[in-house]
Amino acid sequence: MNLPTSLTLLRIFFVPLVVVLLLTSGHNMDLWAVVVFLLAATTDLLDGYLARKRGQVTSLGILLDPIADKLLTSAAFISLVYLHLVSAWMAVIIIGREFAVSGLRAIASAEGFSLEVSELGKTKMVFQVVAITVIVLERRLPLLRLPGSVLLWMVVIFALASAGQYFICFWKRLDNRIKRRVLIHRAVLRTDEKEREEKDVAAH
Repeated sequence: MNLPTSLTLLRIFFVPLVVVLLLTSGHNMDLWAVVVFLLAATTDLLDGYLARKRGQVTSLGILLDPIADKLLTSAAFISLVYLHLVSAWMAVIIIGREFAVSGLRAIASAEGFSLEVSELGKTKMVFQVVAITVIVLERRLPLLRLPGSVLLWMVVIFALASAGQYFICFWKRLDNRIKRRVLIHRAVLRTDEKEREEKDVAAH
């Protein structure tokens, strides 16, 4: 197992620790939660960078990376809902978007093409990390409540916008593949018909 994949697995292992720290009442537990969460989020930057730089991009890494991201952010948002720091409907939109995009990627893979990460998706991830960090610190620093709310709304907006972008890209790619299959099928039928006509002419 290479280093980038190990970092991705480390991010997954950080998920239960982040949840425990968020939900445990104690001295400076919120600070420890932020530290571990940011450390986990940093591995998201490092694994992709190292994989490309070292030429260690693997199928396992490509599969695990988005799963690790979704587990980390979804677990954090669910914990914040439990702590009454995030509205449940906002968390449903954000997490639902993750499942929807994952479903599209699975269908795209079955159809023989892939959906690349969009700039909107990358921006959404950045806003998620910053928003979660700020919201966790709200209880310690009440002045962060307004920035936290603004950042959370930005996450929701970018989640919806990037989901729409993925759906549009998916349907365009799928439509092109269907049209290509139809054209190939028609070409095969024409070839078969032409061969039959030539055989008929030769027979006469």
